[in-house]
Amino acid sequence: MKEALFRDPRELGPRDSVVWRGNDLSVERLVAAYRAGIFPWPSGGPEIPWHCPDPRGLLLFNRLHFPRSLKSAMRRNHFRFSFNRAFADVIRACAEIPRIGESGETWISKEMIDAYLRLYEEGWAHSVECWDGTELVGGVYGVCVEGVFSGESMFYSRPNASKLALFRLIDALECRGQKFMDIQMVTPVTQALGGGYAPRRAYLDLLARARMMGFPKKLDLSDEER
Repeated sequence: MKEALFRDPRELGPRDSVVWRGNDLSVERLVAAYRAGIFPWPSGGPEIPWHCPDPRGLLLFNRLHFPRSLKSAMRRNHFRFSFNRAFADVIRACAEIPRIGESGETWISKEMIDAYLRLYEEGWAHSVECWDGTELVGGVYGVCVEGVFSGESMFYSRPNASKLALFRLIDALECRGQKFMDIQMVTPVTQALGGGYAPRRAYLDLLARARMMGFPKKLDLSDEER
């Protein structure tokens, strides 16, 4: 029998979120991690901690909230959106954009970028791009395994660009029968959109139910250019 790559997150204590520590960012380990509700989150130490936090951030699509200002932006925006056209540019922009409350360092290291580029090349990672003319002004990227999309990061250089890209992604996921997005941790942006927390065990139950729905292993966004 093949040895499991991770311990069962249900075995973690109530204050523990780290399932494993190690620097193996192979496609096999990353896909196994996302399938089990686990993700790597470098913290500057010699080994990467792999987390399954309690509680877990979620965006339930039937509880989405559209602020009035964003509804107005959706009506009058002149942006163009694409899917999986500039994944490398999106993830690098997410690594480079300064964020309030963060130092100059980012958890999206070169090693992480290289690893997620490999995931993208094999069809597991995806991006939505927001363009103003020919300029990339916002985007979001994440990983989808068997019908569950885990959002990793987003960036913008124009107001609302990343939020509108996120809504394009949610629309595409809903059209494919998905009911929620894993956002790992709630940020001010996702909270304003209706994001909230669920206990880890409840999230893992939700994940297990999604796995039983018979979604394709990989998400196909090839027809989503608009």
